[in-house]
Amino acid sequence: MKFTCLSKGGGFHFPPCHMLSVSGFRILLDCPLDLSSLAIFSPVPIALEAHESLDTDSVVRKKQKIEKTLDANDLVFAEPWYKTVKNLHLWDASFIDVILISSPMGMLGLPFLTRTKDFSAKIYVTEAAARIGQLMMEDLVSMHMELRQFYGPEDSAFLQWMRWEGLEVLPSELKKIALGTDCEELGAWMPLYSAVDVKDCMRKVQTLKYAEEACYNGTLVIKAFSSGLEIGTCNWTINGPKRNIAYISSSIFVSTHAMDFNFLGLQGNDLIIFSDFSTLHTTENMENDNTYCDPVTSSNASDDLYNLEEIAASLLKDDESMEEMEKLAFICTCAFDSVRAGGSVLVPIDRLGIVLCLLEQMSLLLESSSLKVPIYIISSVAEELLAFTNIIPEWLCKQRQEKLFSGEPLFAHVKLIKERKIHVFPAVHSVELLTNWQEPCVVFCPHWSLRLGPVIHLLRYWCSDPNSLLILESGDDANLALLPFKPMAMKVLQCSFLSGISLQKVQPLLKALQPKLLLFPKDLRCKIQISEANTIIHYSENETLCMPSSKESTEIDIATDLASQFHWKTLKQETVTRLDGELFMDQGKHRLLSGFQQADSKQHRPLLHWGSPDLKRLLTELSKMGITGTLKKVMDSAESKIAAGIIDIDDPEKALIDVRETGTVIITADENLASHIFKAIDIVLDGI
Repeated sequence: MKFTCLSKGGGFHFPPCHMLSVSGFRILLDCPLDLSSLAIFSPVPIALEAHESLDTDSVVRKKQKIEKTLDANDLVFAEPWYKTVKNLHLWDASFIDVILISSPMGMLGLPFLTRTKDFSAKIYVTEAAARIGQLMMEDLVSMHMELRQFYGPEDSAFLQWMRWEGLEVLPSELKKIALGTDCEELGAWMPLYSAVDVKDCMRKVQTLKYAEEACYNGTLVIKAFSSGLEIGTCNWTINGPKRNIAYISSSIFVSTHAMDFNFLGLQGNDLIIFSDFSTLHTTENMENDNTYCDPVTSSNASDDLYNLEEIAASLLKDDESMEEMEKLAFICTCAFDSVRAGGSVLVPIDRLGIVLCLLEQMSLLLESSSLKVPIYIISSVAEELLAFTNIIPEWLCKQRQEKLFSGEPLFAHVKLIKERKIHVFPAVHSVELLTNWQEPCVVFCPHWSLRLGPVIHLLRYWCSDPNSLLILESGDDANLALLPFKPMAMKVLQCSFLSGISLQKVQPLLKALQPKLLLFPKDLRCKIQISEANTIIHYSENETLCMPSSKESTEIDIATDLASQFHWKTLKQETVTRLDGELFMDQGKHRLLSGFQQADSKQHRPLLHWGSPDLKRLLTELSKMGITGTLKKVMDSAESKIAAGIIDIDDPEKALIDVRETGTVIITADENLASHIFKAIDIVLDGI
């Protein structure tokens, strides 16, 4: 088995990406896009530099600004390209056999692969994640096409920024995003796929339910288990003839909307690939103190107290989800204060679950007050996405599922839309929106990068209003994201949300799963102590690790009629038998079934012999066949206890039998005589 971390990602919107080779098959784990890299582009061409040629004077002027504070004119004025996983473009897509998608964000880069020549990989993703991911890709294409109207059709000047002389004059902060720290990421930039590419990609996807088995090529048994991060997100198990693997992506034990993290479904696997880098992004600037120590090993409690039930109970405490609801309540309070002051609220958060919960809490808060403030949702896929979220109870948490049995909507937006407290529109320039527009208001719209979609127009409209509020998700460079809209009088609230397993719960989780081997990120080694009871291999980006198979032998299911034909013989210190049948791979297991039996008796001749023939006994068997010969040069080896020598045959034809410690050689020009000699040796030696 080989494992390569192609990218450790960049948080919720840019999950990690890995390449796994197991049982001869190459498996790609997630295929995301780094949409945070869109920050280097200007959302609209507002500066003269957009039309400058790269002449000497222009280069000098830009070079003079590199060391100064960034401003809007330093951004790239061109139709955006999109950054894929930096190392993925170095792999031949035609050699990928399987792609496993853990979340809707992890499939945004799929059309780049599926549109390549000779692509034939099988793509597995849960039903809910596939639908949400498709809508996200379609919305991305729609927003890009709208932005493209500002720049016009492609021309020869379109790629000026990607030429080396254009990259050289970029400010160092933008240059690092475009090229990477070692200038190796330029090849990861690509023009966006089309709506046709998205449809073609979805035709190649096989959807699964949670815990549903999918068998690839009769060899690998693949299952998805809920991860709790979002609706439809999952972790994977891959069971093969030589190894059972569990892949843990970013997960949340108790969710306010999605089905909880089913970590018990990952038990029984000898290898765990831990790929939750969320704690790295949230704590990378914090000191390594006791907060990040292993709570189990640092306590005085006996390990006997930590049985599976107690560990599961501690992991499934809803402390984190309660903190999440408190965060949402605080956001709603800040939004209420803004609209009460006469300002509007702009929410470009793309986390579906967070948006749904915010809609519920914000509506309740506004309804309890005397303020009549409309809530707008503006997106090309909003109507379809909201409708979808109310017909998928099997993908939601227990609290949401209970609403189905009580006759309530799964989410409150269904009722609020009917009561016209929430208004859904496909575009910011929609006639219906312009007719019903009212301020102050609360607007939910894409895109969190602040480079695409309706947020560009609304942010330009409200950026000078000190009473208005912009709610951003923390993690990305807010200064760079807001650069095109400065000076900003608008208030900005940055919020962080649960994106994965907290450091305190990693060790109890591994104690519950008890893997024989753990693949763990090297970057997290200094932040958490893992019990030495686990065999740990640390991995880092762009490093290939080779691991031996955990099973020394392969199990095989043998048909009953074949099993009754066992005739065991001892070969050195092992017992062996010979069976005639057809070998199959089915559901990850070898199976030997009864096959077509040929009548030719030669098929029943022993196929394997062992030992060295007794020379005197061999001469006796040859004489019975009418073959005469003499024994010459007998050499007894005291060490090997094997009699070695040469038998010289002179009748009926000349032949020579050379018996040595390492093997027996028959030399003759007569094929018939050679066949008889072999039969004699067959009688003398043991075989099957």
